[in-house]
Amino acid sequence: MIILGIESTCDETAASLVEDGRHLLSNVISTSVKEQALYGGVVPEIASRRHCEFISATVKKALLDAGKTIDDVDAVAVTFAPGLIGAVLVGVNFAKGLAYSAGKPLVPVHHLRGHIAALYLTHPELKPPFLCLVASGGHSHIVEVQDYTHYHILGHTVDDAAGEAFDKVARTLGLPYPGGAPMDALAQQSQGGVYHLPHAHVDGAELDMSFSGLKTAVVNLAHHAQQVGEELDRAALARDFAQAVSDTLVPRAMEAARRTGRTVIAADSPNSKYSCDPVRSGAATPPANRTCARRGSYAAARPGASDRRDRPKSRKYGFRDVGDLRPPRDCSPDSTWPYTPHRRSPHRTHTLRFRSYPYPQPPY
Repeated sequence: MIILGIESTCDETAASLVEDGRHLLSNVISTSVKEQALYGGVVPEIASRRHCEFISATVKKALLDAGKTIDDVDAVAVTFAPGLIGAVLVGVNFAKGLAYSAGKPLVPVHHLRGHIAALYLTHPELKPPFLCLVASGGHSHIVEVQDYTHYHILGHTVDDAAGEAFDKVARTLGLPYPGGAPMDALAQQSQGGVYHLPHAHVDGAELDMSFSGLKTAVVNLAHHAQQVGEELDRAALARDFAQAVSDTLVPRAMEAARRTGRTVIAADSPNSKYSCDPVRSGAATPPANRTCARRGSYAAARPGASDRRDRPKSRKYGFRDVGDLRPPRDCSPDSTWPYTPHRRSPHRTHTLRFRSYPYPQPPY
């Protein structure tokens, strides 16, 4: 079976063809990251417009690279949530139209499920059950992968995601966007241990995480140094920040693995300098500074505690468990689209002044 996958949840338009769920036939990414870097982050309106311009050519190239036509495709899959709503709608509507016109089934894919499923492409030998730490620009979740279609969220960030914190701290330190790779390169220039940064804990939820206080502490340190005329050790601060993020993610992932009894910890960070291979939970823990920075996703170990079942739904994403968003049995082009708006977008918007930029304006 050959699946055409379409992704447009943030600032990158992507399309790929996958055979039998394990063999990647083609993978095409059209990005507007250089344009977004002018503003120090993703501007949702610009991202949506670039998706409109790129998506048709991106899908065509994915088919061409794979040596296939739309007639060779068995189904069309598309990420439907969560993400920047304008960007998501571009991919969703394009996929719906393509599936309907070609007479192909339409498969809605949850964003976090996509992060986890990517592990099956990078590590074909990986099979459930295992524990997965998903840590990207907009997500920081500890998920128990029970089988290919059932997941249990054990912990998640209650505010900012790890990747979001990296980007904002990088901007504070004068580094380009995206901030993960520049932060990692800067951190390698210092041994750290200069700044003592907070490590947040969430009462009543040992596996939940918080990064907003850590991010704010770094911003305050930088602003205070500037106001009093002190020299800021940027390399040491970057190193200590990365260490604090690692100290938040790694122990919780290992504790989750201990609670659930899972022995496999899978890690996937395709956009990172590091590529963390699946390891056994009895093996040596990766170095604390191996934070897999940048806007990729990590996946790591997990526990199977059920204490989260009675807890309220996530305020950030509007759902309790990834399993709550299973696609309907009927995924034909004529079926009702199972999209439900979130109570709150995982990406916060902010006001920007309009200014010209050296990119062609769209014709509309």
